Amino acid sequence: MTMKSFIPALSWIKDYKREWFSGDLSAGLTVGVMLIPQGMAYSMLAGLPPIYGLYASTIPLIIYAFLGTSRQLAVGPVAMVALLISSGVGALATLGSPEFIALAIVLALMVGIIQFSMGALKLGFLVNFLSHPVIAGFTSAAALIIGFSQLKHLLGIKLSGGKVHEIIVSVVENINDVNIPTLLIGTGAIVLLLAVKRVNKRLPGPLIAVVFGIGLVYVLGLVEQGVNIVKGVPAGLDMFAIPSLRWEDVKSLLPIAFTISFIGFMESIAVAKAIQAKHKDYKVSANQELIGLGMANIVGSFFKAFPVTGGFSRTAVNDQAGAKTGLASIISATLIIITLLFFTSYFYYLPNAILAAIIMVAVFGLIDIKEAKHLWATDRRDFWLFMTTALGTLALGIEEGILLGVVLSLAMLIYRVSYPHVAIMGRVPGTDQYRNVDRFEVLQTYEDKLIVRFDAQLFFANTDYFRDYLEGAMAGRPKVKQLVLDMRAVNGIDSSAIHMLKDLVEELRGAGKDLHMVNVKGPVRDTLKKNHFTELMGEDHFHLKLQNAIDYIDHGSIQSDVAYTLQSDFVK
Repeated sequence: MTMKSFIPALSWIKDYKREWFSGDLSAGLTVGVMLIPQGMAYSMLAGLPPIYGLYASTIPLIIYAFLGTSRQLAVGPVAMVALLISSGVGALATLGSPEFIALAIVLALMVGIIQFSMGALKLGFLVNFLSHPVIAGFTSAAALIIGFSQLKHLLGIKLSGGKVHEIIVSVVENINDVNIPTLLIGTGAIVLLLAVKRVNKRLPGPLIAVVFGIGLVYVLGLVEQGVNIVKGVPAGLDMFAIPSLRWEDVKSLLPIAFTISFIGFMESIAVAKAIQAKHKDYKVSANQELIGLGMANIVGSFFKAFPVTGGFSRTAVNDQAGAKTGLASIISATLIIITLLFFTSYFYYLPNAILAAIIMVAVFGLIDIKEAKHLWATDRRDFWLFMTTALGTLALGIEEGILLGVVLSLAMLIYRVSYPHVAIMGRVPGTDQYRNVDRFEVLQTYEDKLIVRFDAQLFFANTDYFRDYLEGAMAGRPKVKQLVLDMRAVNGIDSSAIHMLKDLVEELRGAGKDLHMVNVKGPVRDTLKKNHFTELMGEDHFHLKLQNAIDYIDHGSIQSDVAYTLQSDFVK
């Protein structure tokens, strides 16, 4: 492995162009200003004091800038991961307590180790086992859960329950206790954030909302009217601390650590690839992204950071503001460090309702109604997969929803490989081309011959299905004497399938019928030959084209194509 492959930043550092700096500076300052209130908000969502959101917005950003492959990805605290921290660690310790904070930091170390290990072992492909409808359904439901979880801060009341329906019931029960000034500040901030986003997405809406909230509380003396504020935010860089590791904590945190590792990486790689599609001067590597994110979390845990990943909204802003390289993230982190040193006292009067508004506006954009409509119109099976995941997450909770999504994705994968597409073929009149009889009306078929194409790898999971399909097709055509299998789509075959084919040949011959194969690929030919199936069926029953098989059956060996269908040196 070269130094550049392990430290991708060396590529842009070596070739850095002077004209890039203005874009990196603009993007770095814009995202940094945006990240200050967002980091504090997501820290509060995670159940931590706001200052930890700033800690998580410093060192991890710098580490990723050097080790990540995306030049625009904005790493830091995100809503989804924050909610997972709250629900996962919250089951082990009281939110905001010293024990909770310690566990959240240990969790960052564990997430980092898992992600780094996956990247080093080239396991980035594992996230492909979560299908897009499942991810979209889970994300949409999680966004609703996150949004509703902030109602207590938006309304200024105490609410019980963590699931959406529980929160709604609790709101109805406590509606008379709503703090009106808090509600007005929160709703005003939501309107302001939406307006700023509509006017210019590059404007730091969250920072404007923070200034608006602090000004209102300070000038109007709203603390005396029951408006909850952040109060003291520690200043300085007293950040370095070795995470306190205990085996009992590690065992308890392992499930949520794996969950955050996968979900955080999926969110990050999705937005990284989307942005990279607009920039052709570099490539995003899934495994190196795991290494970059892993190291960002590992090193961040030694500086009191909770788990971080790449965020959708900040990455979009980073790109729109002109970011060309990872220097933009380094500038953002530097701005946060300056804030920690000199400006934390200015956040004393920041209302919790403002942070809640920032979270709600950010996450409600993740509710993918367009995707649901698209799936309803194009793929009902995927639509119900989307809806089942979404409703399951809403009803059961975040962690259970993720588990449900994984199970559904694997179940769908198993179903699709177990019941692949099979087609009965007919001849296009006047040609030697064959097509699916279910798709074309005028095709020539034969009373004594049945041509079947199997469109998948033939292995233990689908051999029974294929055998049942063939038996059903043959039973409905009693005059068929020759079964022709078009194997062009079969890329592999295992021992279970070999046994099935051997039984099929013997049963057909016992009934006075025969089997032929067409378009058999090299690796499949090798497997058939090693298992002596070629000898059993006969070399003259393998053909280069479907028409050759038909001509052979009707007239004998008119065109010899054995040399091109059976020759093999067992080359993979």
